[in-house]
Amino acid sequence: MLPLACPPLCFGCLGPPKISGPDGRGREKLFNQPSGTAVVTMGKAGLWTDSRYWTQAERQMDCNWELHKEVDTASIVVWLLTEVPAGKRVGFDPFLFSIGSWESYNMALMNSNIKLVSITPNLVDQAWGSEKPLVLSQPIYVLQEAFTGNTWQKKVSDIRSQMQKHPQAPTAVLLSALDETAWLFNLRGSDIPYNPFFYSYTLLTDSSIRLFVNRSCLNSETLKYLNSSCTGSMCVQVEDYSQVRHNVQAYASGNVKIWIGTSYTTYGLYEVIPTEKLIEDTYSPVMVTKAVKNSKEQALLRASHVRDAVAVIRYLVWLEKNVPKGTVDEFSGAELLNKFRGKEQFSSGPSFETISASGLNAALAHYSPTKELHRKLSSDEMYLLDSGGQYWDGTTDITRTVHWGTPSAFQKEAYTRVLIGNIDLSRLVFPANTSGRMMEVFARRALWDVGLNYGHGTGHGIGNFLCVHEWPVGFQYNNIPMAKGMFTSIEPGYYQDGEFGIRLEDVALVVEAKTKYPGSYLTFEVVSLVPYDRNLIDVSLLSPEQLQYLNHYYQTIREKVGPELQQRQLLEEFEWLQQHTEPLSAKAPHTAPLASLLAVSSLAILGCRV
Repeated sequence: MLPLACPPLCFGCLGPPKISGPDGRGREKLFNQPSGTAVVTMGKAGLWTDSRYWTQAERQMDCNWELHKEVDTASIVVWLLTEVPAGKRVGFDPFLFSIGSWESYNMALMNSNIKLVSITPNLVDQAWGSEKPLVLSQPIYVLQEAFTGNTWQKKVSDIRSQMQKHPQAPTAVLLSALDETAWLFNLRGSDIPYNPFFYSYTLLTDSSIRLFVNRSCLNSETLKYLNSSCTGSMCVQVEDYSQVRHNVQAYASGNVKIWIGTSYTTYGLYEVIPTEKLIEDTYSPVMVTKAVKNSKEQALLRASHVRDAVAVIRYLVWLEKNVPKGTVDEFSGAELLNKFRGKEQFSSGPSFETISASGLNAALAHYSPTKELHRKLSSDEMYLLDSGGQYWDGTTDITRTVHWGTPSAFQKEAYTRVLIGNIDLSRLVFPANTSGRMMEVFARRALWDVGLNYGHGTGHGIGNFLCVHEWPVGFQYNNIPMAKGMFTSIEPGYYQDGEFGIRLEDVALVVEAKTKYPGSYLTFEVVSLVPYDRNLIDVSLLSPEQLQYLNHYYQTIREKVGPELQQRQLLEEFEWLQQHTEPLSAKAPHTAPLASLLAVSSLAILGCRV
C-alpha cells in the first residue's frame, strides 16, 4: 500500500465533511481517498491533495470544489490570504490537527491579519446533525500472549525506564495515536475499518496508568487483565474517553513534565498543557520503541507473510485460468482475494481496501473498485493488485503487477526498471542509523536513467497486527533512521496516465549485513514471498548482480512457501510456484500461463501431439 501523507487537516466554517484526523475518528470524506486538506470559506471550498489522487478527485468532486495540486503549506496559506478577508479568523477542530500541522500553519499566518482559532465542538459535526452516522464502539479484547512480543507490564516498565533516563525527567508520557495504546497494552478492537484499534488515549505517569476508552467495551476479563480494580503503579485506571482533555489539563496543573510526540498528539490536548511543562519530540517513546521488533515479533511477522503468500498465489492461479474467459472484474476479483485470505489461519480481515486495478485504472495509484464502478480484467491489459491482510501474528502488504497477454516493449521496460529499483534498494548495504530518505534514490535510479519517475513515497513501516502504515519507519524526510529489527515496505512504481500502472511492493526486515570488513552495517531481508510476473521482465536489462539476487529470492520463495502448499495439498498452486520461480538467465524463455500448461498436459495425457 502506498505511503500516505502526514495526518490531514481541515479548516473551515460550516460546510463540508472532513477527512479522518490524527486521532482516527471517522469522518465522511470529500472524495473517497484518505489523504488531503480541505479549506472552506463562506464563498469557496478547496481541496489540496497529491498526485496519487488528482485524476480521481477530478472525477468525483462537483463544481463546488476547487482542486489544488500544490500540497505544501505555502500554497494553502496563499489561498487563505486571498480568500479570507483581513481581520477574520479561521476556525479548526483541535482534535483534527496534529501539533506539527497547527504549528506550520500558525507560523505561516503569523504576520497576517488572519488568526487560527481552536473551536470545540466540531462545526462539521454540528452541520451534519442527525444525518451523521452513529459511531458504534466494538468490544476491546486482549491479544493472546502467543502473538505479542512482551507483556504490557514489561512494556510499561520499559517506557518508564526511558522516562527515568531522559535528561529532562518527564513525569508522564501522553499517547494520542491509536496504535500506541493498542500496542502498549496488547489490546485490540475494531472501531477503525481495516485496523484493529479502538478509540483511546493513554496518560502513563511514573506512578499511575490512565486509559481513556469507552468502558462499556471492556468485559470483566479484560478489566482483570489490566489490574483495573487497584490503584498501584501497575494498575490501569480506566477513564471515560470523553474526559481525556479535562484529565490532562488537571494533571498539567501540578509539578509535572509531560513527554509527547508532536507528530501524533492532537492540538486539542497540546493546547491545555502549559509550554513550560512540555517535553516535545517528533515521536513518542512508545512510537519509536514499537518500531523495532524483537526476535519473537520478527518471527511472527515472517510467519504471517508465508500464509499471506499462499492466499495471493491461490488468487493469481485462479486469475490465470479465469481472466481469459472474460468473467472476472476488478471488484469480484478483490472480493475473492479477501475470501482466500479469510481462510488463512489467524486471519482478521484485510489490512486496507484492496487496490484491484485493470488497464488505465492502474494509473490511479490509489484506485479501488466498487460494486457499481469497476472494469473487466483482460488478457490484453496490465493488472495491478495492491492488497494486504490482518493476522493475529502480523500485518501484510504486497503489490504485484501482471499481464496475461503480450505486453508492449515500453510496458516491459517500465516494469523491469521498477523491478530493478525494488531489487537495488532491497539488496543495498548501508551504515546503521542511515535515514531512509538518503537511500530512497536507489529505488528510482533505473527509472530516472530514462526519464521516468513516480509521484509517491517509496515505503512505510508495518506493524504486528497493527497499522499497515506504521510510522515512523520509511523513506520519507520525517522518518527516523533505519535500525535493526524494523520492517518497511519497498514499493517503487510507474504510472502512464490513461493507460497503465505498475507497482512492485514487498515488506522487508532490517537486518545486519555481512561485510568484508568489520563495521556496523545493515541491509534488508524481504519477507514477502510471491514471485514477480516473468511475462513482464526484460532480463536483458538486469545486471548479473540483480539477476543473482532475483534467483536467490525465488529460491527462498520455493523453500518457504512450497512446503506450505504441499502440506495443504494445493498441488496446482505448487506447480504454478515451481514454474514461476524457475531460475532466470539472460535468455530465459517466457513461462506460459498456467492455463496453457494445463492444456498441454491434458493433450499429452490423451496422446495428442502438440
